[in-house]
Amino acid sequence: MKYLKSEFPIAIALIVLGLGFVLEHAAVEHGGIALWGLLLVILAAIIGVAFRIAHHAEVLAMRFGEPYGTLILTLAAVSVEVVILVVLLTGEPNPTLARDTVFAAVMFDINGILGLAAIVGGLKHGQTKYNISSANSFVAMLLVAIGVGMFIPDFVPEEKWKIYSIFSISIMAIMYLAFLRLQTVEHRKFFEYSAETDEEAHDATHSPNALHVAVMLGAIVLVGLLSEVLSVLLDAGLSGSSLPKAIPAVLVALISASPEILTALKAAQQDRMQTTVNIALGASLATVLLTLPVIEALALFSGERIDMALTPVQAGMLLLTFMAVMNNLHDGETNAIEGISHFVLFAAFIALVMMGLI
Repeated sequence: MKYLKSEFPIAIALIVLGLGFVLEHAAVEHGGIALWGLLLVILAAIIGVAFRIAHHAEVLAMRFGEPYGTLILTLAAVSVEVVILVVLLTGEPNPTLARDTVFAAVMFDINGILGLAAIVGGLKHGQTKYNISSANSFVAMLLVAIGVGMFIPDFVPEEKWKIYSIFSISIMAIMYLAFLRLQTVEHRKFFEYSAETDEEAHDATHSPNALHVAVMLGAIVLVGLLSEVLSVLLDAGLSGSSLPKAIPAVLVALISASPEILTALKAAQQDRMQTTVNIALGASLATVLLTLPVIEALALFSGERIDMALTPVQAGMLLLTFMAVMNNLHDGETNAIEGISHFVLFAAFIALVMMGLI
């Protein structure tokens, strides 16, 4: 009974799913408060399920240890993101949704999560330490992945996009598999820090790993079903409105990043900055290397090109972000001042979204 009570958010989400399917057409027809009220309820249910997915991922992370722990956490978050994104892409045509979502996820992960965690950890512990080799490895892979997946497409002509998409899918898969191997075998020590504690999640039940995996997979399916309703409501709410068109992308990034934010902040409070660095940079890398190939594959299947080329504003924000992260994560220590610099960039991102410039 205690275990079932802990899954209360999933039970509530199932009820919300049923209500969503029943009420979505009426909400779209009436619009206004009915539409946005139901949308917020669906969104809250998805975030609640995402937190349960993150919890089960944390339990598994604690049991398997680093670097497998944060690898499980980031894969769980990216799975949620990919599922929602794929569902939203089946709605009203939005060729820039995938690009905007990946960009927003990087802003949330690096500037949001890393910025807040560095502030919290710095205020409580002063200088917080991590393994510099992990930060260098993540940043190097991120620069190449974003360059291949989001800079170069701007120069690929229309008649050549399918060839480049096939190349992009292949090279992203190779990069991720290679990084996965190096992260867990040859360079495993890069992603560990000896001063860390082992408490990652409450695990008093000693339930089998298979149960946690099964609940995670079922919850991810539930997220996909809830996203179906969310997609309909978002399309109706944004149609003909003056609201920023990047809202769907920001919502997808927010859903996947919400559990990670709490995990990273908890780690920072416990002076475990290595976990925070692994989550923030690892989630960004996983988002690029796993989300882009899935979206490119969908584009090849449908025969319709998806715009992955960054806008000048997005490119400028990414340039500032990488300049800041390379300057701040260069010595194996971080502090509140460095955290503030990242959080200012995150605030600028939110401001640009609200002005409709992203």
